[in-house]
Amino acid sequence: MKFKTVLLTLVCAFGFAACTAPNNSNTGVGQATPSPGSSPGSSPAASATESISQLTLPVLDAMLTDEAFAKELRSKLQLSDDQLNSLKRVASSEVNRLRESNAEDSTGDAAEARERASREIVAVLGEDKAKQLATIASQFWAGGDEDEGGVGKQAAADVFSKPNAVPTDTRVVVNIPAFRMDLFESGNLVKTYKVGIGYPEFPLPQGLRKAQTIIVNPTWTPPDSPWVAKMKDVSPGEKVEAGSKLNPLGPVKIPIGMPSLIHGGKAAAKLGTFASHGCVGLTNAQVKDFAKLLARASGTQLNGATLEKYFLDKTNTKTVKLRQAVPVELRYETIVVEDGKLHIYKDVYAENTNTEENLRKVLEAHGVQFDNLSADEKNQLLLALNAMSARPKPMPSPSVSGAANENSNDNRLTKKKGKGVEKTRPKNDLVIELAALAGRGYPAPVNFDTGSGKPAPTVAKAQ
Repeated sequence: MKFKTVLLTLVCAFGFAACTAPNNSNTGVGQATPSPGSSPGSSPAASATESISQLTLPVLDAMLTDEAFAKELRSKLQLSDDQLNSLKRVASSEVNRLRESNAEDSTGDAAEARERASREIVAVLGEDKAKQLATIASQFWAGGDEDEGGVGKQAAADVFSKPNAVPTDTRVVVNIPAFRMDLFESGNLVKTYKVGIGYPEFPLPQGLRKAQTIIVNPTWTPPDSPWVAKMKDVSPGEKVEAGSKLNPLGPVKIPIGMPSLIHGGKAAAKLGTFASHGCVGLTNAQVKDFAKLLARASGTQLNGATLEKYFLDKTNTKTVKLRQAVPVELRYETIVVEDGKLHIYKDVYAENTNTEENLRKVLEAHGVQFDNLSADEKNQLLLALNAMSARPKPMPSPSVSGAANENSNDNRLTKKKGKGVEKTRPKNDLVIELAALAGRGYPAPVNFDTGSGKPAPTVAKAQ
C-alpha cells in the first residue's frame, strides 16, 4: 500500500504518528543568559544526540512504514536487518504503549518524548548513526510529499522571512502554540479559527505546505496495527464509511502534505488544546465553513449551496481540486507582536523558544530595542517568558500590566460553575502592552470562530 495513503489515515485519525521539521527561522532556538526561559540541562543521551531533538518514536514508527525511507536508511547508514528490525520494534512498542495508556487524553511532555527517542535510537544504532538517522528523517519530512501538498525541502526551510510575518498573498497561516489558523486573501485577513493541534508525541509539523484538494465526506481505512484490534467495531483494512460515528475525520479533510490534514470531527472543547495526531483539528461546523472560504480564496467554483448538497449525502465522497493551490504555513511562534500588544504563548512542544534572545529578535523586527525599554517592562517580559516556558523556573509570578483578564499569578485558569470549581487548566498565553509597539504587528483575529457556534467578529487595523 502506498505510504502517503496509509500514513494520512494513520496519523490524523487514531494512528500514533506525526512528522517533524527543523525549527523555523522565526523562532531560532538560541539560549540567552540570563533569560528565565532557559531549559534545564539535557540528559547525556539527549546531549549526545542533539540533532535528533525533534524526533519522537511515533514519528519514527510512521516513517519506517515507508519502504523508500527504510531503504534509504539501510543504504546510507549500512544497517543490518537486525538493526532495522530493532528500530521498528522500539518505535512500534512506544506506539502500543501510548495506545494502551490512552495517550490522546494526556498532554504529555514533548521534551521527554524526544529524550526517550534519543535513548532508544542510540541504544540500537550508537550515537553517530543516530545523528545520521535524524538528518535523513528531518530532510524526508521537511516539506511533506510534493504530490500530496508539500512544497519541497528548500522552500519549506526558506519560507519565513522574519518573525510574525504578515502575508501579502493568499494563504493559510497556522501558529501552532497560539492554537490559531488564519485565512488570508491577497494579504487581507478574512477569517480566524481556533484549532486543536497535535499531541506532543505526535506534533504538528512546521514549514510550508499547500492545500490542493478538498475532500468532502472522506472515508477512513484503519491501518493494520495491533491497537486497531482492540477497537470496538473497527477492523484493519475495512473501510469506515463517511458519516459514520467511527470515522474520526468529520465531513471534510484537506491534505496539506504528508502526514498532515486539516479536518473536522473535533468537539469544541478540544480546540485550544492537544487534539490530534499531527493534524489541524476543527469542529464539523468550522471545517465546513473553512472549506467554503478556501474554495473561494483559490478561485474554485464551489459555492455554499453545492457544498451543502454534498454534505447531505454523507456516504458519497467528493474530491474537489482547487483551481490554484493555496500555501499553508505551519509556524511555531511563541513570541508574537499582535495589533500593538506582545503575546507570549506557552512553549507547548518544549522547543525552548521563550528566551531573551528570541524576544530581542521579535522586538527588533518591529522596530523596538529591548535595551531601550524601562526596567519594569524588561522585568515583566522576562518573568512572562519564564511563566510561558515549557519548564518554568521558580520565581515571582509576573505582574503583567495590561494583560488579558484570564491571566493569573499561578499561570492557571479556574473555570467556575455556580459556587463550585469545575476544573483548572493551564493558560496558553500572557499579553503585555508596550507603548513602543502601538499600531504594529500581526493582525488581531477577524471573524474569530472559536468553535462554540458564537463567533466573535473583530476587525483588523489597516495595514
